[in-house]
Amino acid sequence: MEIKERMRAVLEAEAQAIAGIQVDDSFEQAVRMLLDCPGKVVTTGIGKAGHVARRFAATLCSGATPADFIHPAEAAHGDLGLVGDSDIIIAFSTSGKSREVLEVLELARHLNVGGVIGITSHPDSALRTLSDLVLNMGVIEEPCPIGMTPSASSAVMSAISDAIALALMEAKEITREQFGLRHHGGYLGRSARVDNLPPE
Repeated sequence: MEIKERMRAVLEAEAQAIAGIQVDDSFEQAVRMLLDCPGKVVTTGIGKAGHVARRFAATLCSGATPADFIHPAEAAHGDLGLVGDSDIIIAFSTSGKSREVLEVLELARHLNVGGVIGITSHPDSALRTLSDLVLNMGVIEEPCPIGMTPSASSAVMSAISDAIALALMEAKEITREQFGLRHHGGYLGRSARVDNLPPE
């Protein structure tokens, strides 16, 4: 396949995967769970899903929701101490079968974590049984030439996390000034706080 055609096909596949997300009541319930969370949000995932989970935590922090990422491998060596009984865990896993992620959730239950939200695709996902609420990614077909590389699935996870973070930010009525106080550096920080903008 010609390179530009291949790239267009990948972009189209990812756009279709995102457009196929069914935003049902569970998505609203997820935002309300986070809105009512008395503690912090802990995100987790392994591999590419872990990178999306880490970015999600950073986006939540910008929107005035305390959040942190816990790496499943490091959780087994003491980092699970980050989790408190008033926290909510959001776990990302397309298959919902990643052993490391499932272990984190099983052990977090022993710590009486406040709640677990799972974001997954496979209907037979073990993640579903360990979650209080599941957000369905839909059926994902990766546009990778061998059908393996997480790409459309990563795009869907990222889109879902953005939708949650921004809906939560709106529900909290976060202003530009409040955003600027938490994101005071760089262009965004200057743009958020008018008094910091350079003269034209």
